[in-house]
Amino acid sequence: MIRGRFIALEGGEGAGKSTQSRLLAEALRARGVEVVTTREPGGTTGAEAIRALVLDGVGGEGWGARAEALLFAAARSDHVERLIRPALERGAWVICDRFLDSSRAYQGGGGGLSDEDIRTLHGIGSLDMLPDVTVLIEVSPEVAARRLALRDVDGTDLIGGREAAYHDRVAQAFARFADVEPERFARIDGDGTPEETCARILAALDAIR
Repeated sequence: MIRGRFIALEGGEGAGKSTQSRLLAEALRARGVEVVTTREPGGTTGAEAIRALVLDGVGGEGWGARAEALLFAAARSDHVERLIRPALERGAWVICDRFLDSSRAYQGGGGGLSDEDIRTLHGIGSLDMLPDVTVLIEVSPEVAARRLALRDVDGTDLIGGREAAYHDRVAQAFARFADVEPERFARIDGDGTPEETCARILAALDAIR
């Protein structure tokens, strides 16, 4: 059996990853591809429980960067073992809203942990698994702010609500990763309509299949 493809969607707050996950899955299914959509942290019962701990905190308190990195690595390990690898092995395409590079950007670039430490955790928890393609959706600060204002009318989670300087460091980290490893990333302009962005993603995937 032919192994499926693993696509991770990455980017900062307001990049439109969740919308693109849905649109991309619809487009691929129209081509006859079996698609599994999932997210991080989350995707399995255990990982979703960790997601609630990370994004909502405990007793109203959040986590430090080290604790966050450990929690994300644990959630990812369960996610990879129970959902992602089995889906790929049966030939499905997996579209994941965030993966390793979000840990590198948020707990690393934003939180100050070393990239080496985050990759070590990933090696232990997920055996260094990487997506076949990492789609980095890049949006201007103005577009991101407009989208977040519409999305977060009822408030945001503990990570999304951090100061602008933190999210600036996250965006810089994503850009740096893509600069250093251009063969692993497809950089997509996400400032247009959802349909325009999806068309760009499909064109990028078609070019590297």
